[in-house]
Formats: sequence, structure tokens, C-alpha cells
Amino acid sequence: MSTSPAALDYVRELVYRRAGIVLGADKYYLIEARLSTLARELNFPTVEEVIKGARSGGSGALNQKIVEALTTNETTFFRDLHPFDALRDHVIPALLAARSPAHPIRIWSAACSTGQEAYSIAMLLREHFPGLPNGRVKIFGTDLAESVVARARAGRFRQLEINRGLPAALLVKYFVRDGAEWTLDASIRSMVEFKPSNLVAPTEPFPHADIVLLRNVLIYFDEETRSAVLRRVRTALAPDGYLFLGCAETTTRVQDVFEHVHIGNTTCHRPRPSARGQ
Repeated sequence: MSTSPAALDYVRELVYRRAGIVLGADKYYLIEARLSTLARELNFPTVEEVIKGARSGGSGALNQKIVEALTTNETTFFRDLHPFDALRDHVIPALLAARSPAHPIRIWSAACSTGQEAYSIAMLLREHFPGLPNGRVKIFGTDLAESVVARARAGRFRQLEINRGLPAALLVKYFVRDGAEWTLDASIRSMVEFKPSNLVAPTEPFPHADIVLLRNVLIYFDEETRSAVLRRVRTALAPDGYLFLGCAETTTRVQDVFEHVHIGNTTCHRPRPSARGQ
């Protein structure tokens, strides 16, 4: 390892402060590897020089690039599948019945990465609720990394990304081959609004939502940050709304505001009656 521990510790603290992601000292190798790629992209001779430039305080943009380089952007189309079955068979029909046409259902894909989750929901709606008027359901996708939000908006995916979870029938129906990539149909892209947003920034406004998908995000946070994010998500969630987490994530530390509900083969979380409307 050629980069000094002091420099790497600066990165660990920066990533925790800005993104809430915990990188232990055992992740020095990961920091070195990710920032080596960034150094080549930005024409820095070494990782040490990248960090030196960030520490000089002259470039907030460089600090942001470091944070984004250390952010995991793992996502697939229709990931884990069962939550999408629950949305199709229970959650969306229940909310459509409970909401008047004047009040659109709002679905938030938090930490959306390059957009596969949000676009999976959009295709699910188009396939299984074809009679919905425009604007009846609104989908939002947010992510800390501006670079991946830009990719999500573009709706362009590499073959490897297409191969991960996207049914062949939907590929044929909604995508067009564009060189080495596939471009999603504009009618599906227009169903989702993407923007940068930081889940761990205490002053960051969260979108009001009837459904929140915060899946496979909390695993990167410590207990204090998990609890803070979940409590803030609860304030953004409708009193009769639904929260979906990843398979390895729970609301154990905030049981006073969330309860577990089994829907088919998946578990979601809903505001406790005593906490609704708080």
C-alpha cells in the first residue's frame, strides 16, 4: 500500500461524514483500489496526490468525486422479485382504492443508483395497470452520486446490466439497441423523476411518499445513522404507506414507529397506528 494511513483515514472520515458509510481500517485496500481508478481518470500521479488535493480545501468537487468513488452502486432490474410481486398484487391496488384520482400515488426509490429499480416499477405499472391515467402514479428516484443520477436519467444500460434481472419480453418491448448499450423507451423514462439527494444530510428534504423502497442501503450505515434515516423516512411516509427494505435489513431499532407486515413472500414495514400522523 503506497498511500499513507493518515491520508486513507481522511477518506474514511470524509465518506462517513458526507454519506454515512462506515469504512473500517480493514477497507484500506478498497479505498486504494477505488481511488486509483479516480486518479487515472483525473490525471493525478498517485492516490496520495488525489487526497492531498481534496484536503487542501480548494475543491469541493474533488471531495464529492472521492465520496462517489467509494459509494457502492449495486442494483439490478426486479431485484429479489418478491417485493415487486407484493407491489403488483397488493400494495398498488390497495393504494389505488384508498386514494382519489386527484391524489396521485407517490413511489420513492431511495438510493436508486443507475435507476433499474425505479424503471422496474415503471414497467410493472405499464404492464399490469395499463389503464392508469398519466400522473396517477408518480415515481421518484434519488441518489447521493450525481454521476449515477445522470446515468439513470439517460436510461442507457450495458449488456451486463440488461442481463441482470430484466425479462426478455420486457427487453424486446421497451428497449432499443444503441451500439454496445440498450436505451429504454422514452415513454417509460418519462414516468420517473431523478434527482441527487443525500439520505444522511439532516436538512435534506425527503419527498412525501406512499411507498418507499430503501433497499440494501442501511447495511452500509452504523446503528445511529440507520435509526436517524429510518425516523426521517417515517416522517416522509404516508400514514397508511409502505416501506420496503433489503432482505438483511430491519427496523428493530425503531419499532416504536414501524411494524412488520408480511405480504406474500416478502416483508414490508408500515407506520405503527400510534405513530401515524405524528
